[in-house]
Amino acid sequence: MVGLALKDVGAKYGRRTVLADVSMDTLESGSVTAVIGPNAAGKSTLFKRIADLISGPGLVTLSQTEHGSRTICYMPQDTGANAVLTVYESVLLSAKQGGGWKVHDGELAEIDDILKALRIEDLAFRGLGELSGGQRQLVSLAQALVRKPEVLLMDEPTSALDLHRQVEVLDFVSSLARRRGMIVLIALHDLNHALRYCENTIVIAEGAMAASGPSDEVITPEMLRDIYKVTARIETCSKGQPFILVDGTA
Repeated sequence: MVGLALKDVGAKYGRRTVLADVSMDTLESGSVTAVIGPNAAGKSTLFKRIADLISGPGLVTLSQTEHGSRTICYMPQDTGANAVLTVYESVLLSAKQGGGWKVHDGELAEIDDILKALRIEDLAFRGLGELSGGQRQLVSLAQALVRKPEVLLMDEPTSALDLHRQVEVLDFVSSLARRRGMIVLIALHDLNHALRYCENTIVIAEGAMAASGPSDEVITPEMLRDIYKVTARIETCSKGQPFILVDGTA
């Protein structure tokens, strides 16, 4: 079991403050939280700050960790993959990160299971440089999951996928979070995905947290008008799932 909390978290690039005073009550194991906001609002910066890839003020508190430095895993938008490696080699390399280089049968079986779950087992021995953007995103997700993080930060993980694959991947990740007791934060632009898959939502705007809480309480017509500058309604489908209908710009 693990918990993640933020208190007055911020970040600077040089002298310019790009993120300030982000606080969040403890997220519990098995939870999936959306991080939303306009382009360049500070979502990626928040993830890098949580992952300790950049420094800044405030406290990122991780409680009851078990795996030390392997607890938090950040999946960036730009995978920056080494095109020389095959898919399988890249996932294996990620699995061995921070550990010894001896490969066990159990580790190979786990890699096989993840590639199969993401339906990319047929890509296993293709070079990364041969893949489409969507395929590279799926490989990046496999690289993250094979490390068994307790906290997974996913920055626009489905932006290059078609709608079917987006739903498939988000179904899988939300289910896996519950099974593993993993905390997942996902930066999303599709707010209907946030309503469908994420219990909680954090809104980042102009480098600060504008709102946080249960997704259906945060994603409102008022928030959409104030943050996204659109006029919209929240409707409910026949299965009781809320969804957004945009009428126009505000």
